Amino acid sequence: MLIIERALRTDVTAIVALLADDPLGAQRETPDDLSRYLEAFEAIDADPHQYLAVARRDGRVVGTLQLTLVPGLSRRGAARAQVEGVRVHADERGGGLGSELLEWAEREAEKSGCVMIQLTSDAKRKDAHRFYERLGYEASHVGFKKRLG
Repeated sequence: MLIIERALRTDVTAIVALLADDPLGAQRETPDDLSRYLEAFEAIDADPHQYLAVARRDGRVVGTLQLTLVPGLSRRGAARAQVEGVRVHADERGGGLGSELLEWAEREAEKSGCVMIQLTSDAKRKDAHRFYERLGYEASHVGFKKRLG
């Protein structure tokens, strides 16, 4: 049975393993050093606008995403939801879990009064782009990022 729920501190190791389990994540994640991830988890968990979710199947973490509720003035003061860090365990890919995670995020965003849900995806993740488009997401904007520090 699949359960999608708020992540616990004890899930951080499994979440970081999911983040590191692809070519891009392998270059930027360091699963052997959990201290910074645990600090980040504490900040996320304490913020009422953040929801770090895990998907559990038979007690095992098999997927994750972070949902951020963003209040705003545009669109007549409408809130929007930002999705980050969508990952599905290699054993679960292609079975619909990614769709279930995003449908869950959409329901949570609507319950919180958001009028839009958005996400970014690295330009190299062509398979992910096709997946998001199948779910109704549109590549409607050009995103810009700048590394700091």
